[in-house]
Amino acid sequence: MRVKEKEKLQRKLDKEMQPFRRAAKDENQTRGLLRAIRNALQIPAREIAKGMGVNRSGVFELEARELKGTASLLSISRMAETMGCKVVYGIVPWYGKTLEQLMEAREWRKELDSDQ
Repeated sequence: MRVKEKEKLQRKLDKEMQPFRRAAKDENQTRGLLRAIRNALQIPAREIAKGMGVNRSGVFELEARELKGTASLLSISRMAETMGCKVVYGIVPWYGKTLEQLMEAREWRKELDSDQ
């Protein structure tokens, strides 16, 4: 891929990921969403359990695992679908930085490491 194409792709991704970067500035912003959404929609755990084909304790266990960061994306997606939602996730640099800023920092580190 040519340099200009890479830069264009990087700018496009940076623009698309802007809402995710804002969310990433807050620590653990996305933990506990399953329970928060279920409560906001006022959906009883038994209804979710029935839709997922598990028992109520399975719903509470999944919510706890999601809170700890140990739930699988597939499980989170299944519960989200049962609530009439879908999972959208993003991968963004730390502290709300852009991909361009991250790339520049990597280039500087390479340059500094090569000088030693």
